[in-house]
Amino acid sequence: MTDILSFFLLYREAIFVIILSIFLGIEVISHVPSVLHTPLMSGANAIHGVVIIGAIIVMGHAREILPMVLGFIAVVLGTLNVVGGFVVTDRMLEMFRKKKNQK
Repeated sequence: MTDILSFFLLYREAIFVIILSIFLGIEVISHVPSVLHTPLMSGANAIHGVVIIGAIIVMGHAREILPMVLGFIAVVLGTLNVVGGFVVTDRMLEMFRKKKNQK
């Protein structure tokens, strides 16, 4: 218990910033209009490309099985998130395209 307390006391500024960031993020996201929500979320999902690159680097330096497995899972989940974000964006943009038989 004293280890946990000393950790919080040592890193209290960083923990405070993280907590404030969480509240700020919730406040910003809750005020995004529904029209902009899908494009913003798909763009945020594209940031997972960084996660994919980081996971590939971790897998390249892995000497044990656990980092290799965690890196592989991160690559798979990050790729699914990126592809899913672009699929959602494509579907959203499809709603605004004119039909071929309409003028």
